[in-house]
Amino acid sequence: MVMTGSQCRAARALIEWSRDQLSAESGVAVQEISDFESGRVFPNEESCQSIRRALEEAGAVFLEEGAEGGVGVRLKYSRREVRALNKWEGEGGQAADDDVYPA
Repeated sequence: MVMTGSQCRAARALIEWSRDQLSAESGVAVQEISDFESGRVFPNEESCQSIRRALEEAGAVFLEEGAEGGVGVRLKYSRREVRALNKWEGEGGQAADDDVYPA
């Protein structure tokens, strides 16, 4: 499924990320994200995948067009969980498994 600029903008709003945060997480320039969201350009496939992957890892779920409605985006997590994830982000990155093993 191809992500639209509007979906990108909506996903960023849902997970409460700035373009700067999305740029840092995806490795895509802020200006390219801005141009994509405003419909001025469509990023290359690698950039688009990087943007989408970053948004999905932060809790965005992209919806395809179907019998229930058009394309869209929603949260994978509750609003409270998204806020907690955003707080954890400032503590060294996305939550992941530790490399600590029991003795």
